[in-house]
Amino acid sequence: MRLMKKPALLAAVLATTLLAAPARADDFPSAISVSGEAMISVAPDLAQIDAGVASDAKTAKEASDANNAAMGKVLLALKGAGIAEKDYQTSRLSLQPQYGQNKSTGASPVVGFRASNRVTVKIRDVTKVAGIIDTLVAAGANDIGNISFEVTQASKLLDDAREQAVADARRKAEIYAKATGVTLGAPLSVTEGGAPVPLFKGRMATAPMAAPAAVAPGEETLTVTVNVSWAIKAAQ
Repeated sequence: MRLMKKPALLAAVLATTLLAAPARADDFPSAISVSGEAMISVAPDLAQIDAGVASDAKTAKEASDANNAAMGKVLLALKGAGIAEKDYQTSRLSLQPQYGQNKSTGASPVVGFRASNRVTVKIRDVTKVAGIIDTLVAAGANDIGNISFEVTQASKLLDDAREQAVADARRKAEIYAKATGVTLGAPLSVTEGGAPVPLFKGRMATAPMAAPAAVAPGEETLTVTVNVSWAIKAAQ
């Protein structure tokens, strides 16, 4: 049997020792990861509503002609109320037969047609929402619905809340550090979670309203969440 040379034997022993030795805790990065949250309440600065006109007639052409004329008045009313053309857009247009019921034969003959046209309107001054709705109804709109309010500059308004969210995350991390007998080091990573902007939506009356519309924009609550990881070290 040949004897292994000393250099080769030493290398083999060292390799075996390194593989068999347990890893030390400080060979791996240690961190505390927490999330922080902050909220702010702000008034919405944009409203959006849907307005529509439905017209019934015996023939498709009569229904379509009547509906086009009615919607033309609605669009002129929007323009007269100071709504820019870029802020209203046709959202739905339809022409459908209306069926009756023949009790003796059970048949469902076509008895007329209904044409409908809907427009989505953006109102950039929320104080004018009620007035715009009244204008639409007065112009002939007989289907008003899906009103919503939103905050258009949500990300910018959340800047102060972002600092508060990081402070909230650090507060939580310090609690965990104290409880586990370590101290916080430098932050290793900071990521922002989703910051949804809630919308208020509601369905309004589909028939002309005799009294002026009552609309309350209220406030929106904006939330920001951050996820932060801190390096940790043994307490001194």
